[in-house]
Amino acid sequence: MACTHRPAPLRLALRRSLQTPAARRSGLVRLLVVAALAGTYAGVAAPALAQWKWRDADGRIQYSDRPPPPGIPARSVLARPAAPAPVQARAVDPAASPAATAEAASGARNVDPELAARKRAAEAAERKAEDERFARERQASCARARDYLRVLETGLPLARVNEKGERENVPGAERDAELRRAREIISSDCR
Repeated sequence: MACTHRPAPLRLALRRSLQTPAARRSGLVRLLVVAALAGTYAGVAAPALAQWKWRDADGRIQYSDRPPPPGIPARSVLARPAAPAPVQARAVDPAASPAATAEAASGARNVDPELAARKRAAEAAERKAEDERFARERQASCARARDYLRVLETGLPLARVNEKGERENVPGAERDAELRRAREIISSDCR
């Protein structure tokens, strides 16, 4: 007895629907849409995997998921990964400047150069303001110490108020100690 295989009704209906020219065109359109979406996804996903971007010695832009080779200067690195990459051991040139070494050590961070420049400028302005404040405090301390030294050198009796609120004279030994202290403050703050 011969076994006859009959296609399933769904398969048969699908086969018949694809036999018309319009159906074949719509199938082709679907295939093209799927291919275009796959190509777009691949085009978007490929750079996402290549997190490092740098300009090589010939001027060509290179993409990689690994940091650039040690011979590439930090200024040629155009993009770094968002998350810190694992630190790889690199040969350090002993003749390299400390600034270049510090820049290479910070290479794992993804920093916008303009943002970094603004941050450095803000930090420099903050340091300058702190230095100016410190200089003003030293000048004020110097002026107070010079005034106090002038009073001590007059030889007039010195008095202070004790914890009971009573006025008492400062003994000669303490006056000499105060003279030394005022001179030390002047020598350190009045430069």
